[in-house]
Amino acid sequence: MDRTQLLKGVLDIAVLATLRDEDGYGYDILRRLRAAGFDDVGDASVYGTLRRLFQAGHLVTYVVASDSGPHRKYYSLNQSGRLQLKLAAETWRDFSATMDRLLAD
Repeated sequence: MDRTQLLKGVLDIAVLATLRDEDGYGYDILRRLRAAGFDDVGDASVYGTLRRLFQAGHLVTYVVASDSGPHRKYYSLNQSGRLQLKLAAETWRDFSATMDRLLAD
């Protein structure tokens, strides 16, 4: 099975979950996703997902000055994003349970 196709289907919920407890900027979010096991995730995919989630009203942004380079744009979940994460998690659990039943020996 092609992991990249699976990743495309779950990247929104993975990014939302990554931001649940701590705000982050693009590269930081990418690093956290890779540390969580999404080794195949690409930079462009994460930045595109952040843009899409922001445009959908699930994230807010703010800029923090950096001493060692350009300012960083941080992303944070807002109330809509937390609700979206909750709904997506419920959908994921239901879907996952269905697949577990189908794949059971």
